[in-house]
Amino acid sequence: MVSTSSPAEVKEQETSPSGEGMRTVRSIMRLLLMVVFVGYMMIWIIMPTNTYYLKWFPHIHKKADSTYFGQEGADILIYTFPILFTATMGCLLLHMGNKNVDLNNQRAKKSYRASWNRPALVKGPLGIVSCIELSFLVMFIALFVWSISSYLHDMFAYATLEAAAKKEHVWENKLGSVALTLGIVGNIGLAFLFFPVSRCSSILQIIGLTSEASIKYHIWLGHLVMTLFTAHGLCYVVYWGSTNQISEMLKWNKVGVSNVAGEVALLAGLAMWAMSIPRIRRKTFELFLYTHHVYIVFLVFFVFHVGFSYACIMLPGFYLFLIDRFLRFLQSQRRIRLVSARVLPCEAVELNFSKSPGLNYSPTSMVFVNVPGISKLQWHPFSVTSSSKFDLDKLSVVIKSEGNWSQKLYQELSSSQPADRRQVSVEGPYGPASSNMLRHDTIVMVSGGSGITPLISVIRELLFEANNLGGKAPKILLISVFRKTLDLTMLDLILPVSGTNLDISRLQLQIEAYVTREKEPMSESYKPLQTIWFKPNPSDAPVSAILGQNSWLWLGMIISSSFVIFLVLMGILTRYYIYPIDHNSSMIYSDSARSALNMLFLCVSIATTATAVFLWNKKQTLKEMGQIQVLDTPTPTTASPNGRFAVAEQELESLPHRSFVESTTVHYDRRPDLKRILSEREGSSIGVLVSGPRKMRQEVAAICSSGLANNLHYHSLSFSW
Repeated sequence: MVSTSSPAEVKEQETSPSGEGMRTVRSIMRLLLMVVFVGYMMIWIIMPTNTYYLKWFPHIHKKADSTYFGQEGADILIYTFPILFTATMGCLLLHMGNKNVDLNNQRAKKSYRASWNRPALVKGPLGIVSCIELSFLVMFIALFVWSISSYLHDMFAYATLEAAAKKEHVWENKLGSVALTLGIVGNIGLAFLFFPVSRCSSILQIIGLTSEASIKYHIWLGHLVMTLFTAHGLCYVVYWGSTNQISEMLKWNKVGVSNVAGEVALLAGLAMWAMSIPRIRRKTFELFLYTHHVYIVFLVFFVFHVGFSYACIMLPGFYLFLIDRFLRFLQSQRRIRLVSARVLPCEAVELNFSKSPGLNYSPTSMVFVNVPGISKLQWHPFSVTSSSKFDLDKLSVVIKSEGNWSQKLYQELSSSQPADRRQVSVEGPYGPASSNMLRHDTIVMVSGGSGITPLISVIRELLFEANNLGGKAPKILLISVFRKTLDLTMLDLILPVSGTNLDISRLQLQIEAYVTREKEPMSESYKPLQTIWFKPNPSDAPVSAILGQNSWLWLGMIISSSFVIFLVLMGILTRYYIYPIDHNSSMIYSDSARSALNMLFLCVSIATTATAVFLWNKKQTLKEMGQIQVLDTPTPTTASPNGRFAVAEQELESLPHRSFVESTTVHYDRRPDLKRILSEREGSSIGVLVSGPRKMRQEVAAICSSGLANNLHYHSLSFSW
């Protein structure tokens, strides 16, 4: 989601009397959300105990079971409602935050979080892990260990008696208990698996995370869940084989657990897991991407396996993901107007899209781009290089030619006669709720190769703030590492294609560029930077927020109203169709049929609600904007015969200010001594932004966590895609 308040509006709202009242309301809402969150986590802690299953849970079921919801009523109340309530309240909180932002309080919070965000682990299979991430990881592992030990302790206490009753060995009975426990505990990980991949998640935003930065949590949970579920399945196969019950593998029970459904879900999960191995994912990313869509098969058959009632444990995360995924699908159907492209000699292109002036986003945001002319199915994530404050009507991304898809795009745009129109769809932008860089005295930006792209958006944002907010902008040191001299042309993209009227000298920017694979500047000439202007298509639309100006408010409405509709449909089904047959015994009506109908109602509720809100906002947006005006194609200073090209030998030098070019120092055949550079920086607060290969991020993280200087605040801008 995106922010919609301008800096002037924020400043005015901060000082108004209503601003104080709004902050009080937000504080109360945060306290309420904290109480709900603590209560929800307490459920997970007490769930493995006999007190919960033998006393509390039956009591809640007795009170909550009704002719309208049956046994699912209690499970929805305990496991699903708290999270959806939190997500809805979070949307309202974020909507209020967009209308009234306390910047001073925000700076204090970010300063407080800085110590917790310091890297605690730098090298290892988990990558770079901050102190707060390590703390939550330890607590999560403790929850898993506690759950496994508690379940096994209670089950093993009756192992001898159960083994005698079933006429099997004690070890066989214990093996069955282990298999059951692994499946139950695996559901804990599954319950949290989908939260990190919901790109417009209010829950992630209110705890200060983004989906891009949270992908690694999805990876960790995915490995853990599949390890537990695989062990769960193997233990049951061994158990059935040793007790002469191998025929259990072919049973699909009308009531209770369906083993065949569980096996299908496990096979689908194993297919995704195999393609997620880092080496395989990097070499065959497209295969990994397509295989990951098997999650639909995995989840449907998982619900058939355990029943919809028990699946309510993992329903909240998937419910929010499903809303997010459907909204992204609606946004992806729009064709976006591609205004221009800048083709660089280093085999990179900058795409400039038309943007709605009301769309605001933070630096380091990202978008997903689809070019049907290359592939109708492939969506690729790219960092946004533009700033919504600096570039009011443009949104830009830079694409380096590094894979089959990007190479084909570069070849088509760099040809002598590129197409005058190109169909493009854009999904996003997604990014942090805010990015207050002014809190630092000095900002050191370290990039490797195409990793410079998200840093360009930060530089443009700081340039705008230095010229418009009246405050002293921080000193900026940009350290860019490239392989070849040609790659230095990436620095030409710091300013937009249209240039700028802002005073560049107000931004204290020093650029240190390092060319690692060449000992001296390239002597031979190369093809100059080329700008291509595309003809407008009246049917194309500018990039805009999927739910309009009040995105968070509308998202909260979708979550709450779709859930209410789902409950109404499920209540009608249960009361007037299932209850007359089953009478809440759960022994007559097929669990698979009940699960299928509930899943259908869930999808229908989300689809109808989200579509209605989307169409309403689309209508309102068109009404506010009026008929979309087709922008005139600018006349380039040096044009090719067809009038659509502009060529510049050195674009930055043609601008009124040459401070960027003059402040760049190029070093050949060497790498930067980051430890020395960072130790020499002066300032009470130094922000260190890193965007590049994993080795570079680890090096900088190790320096920031070594105690070399307490004023270094590490930020990684590299996404785990």
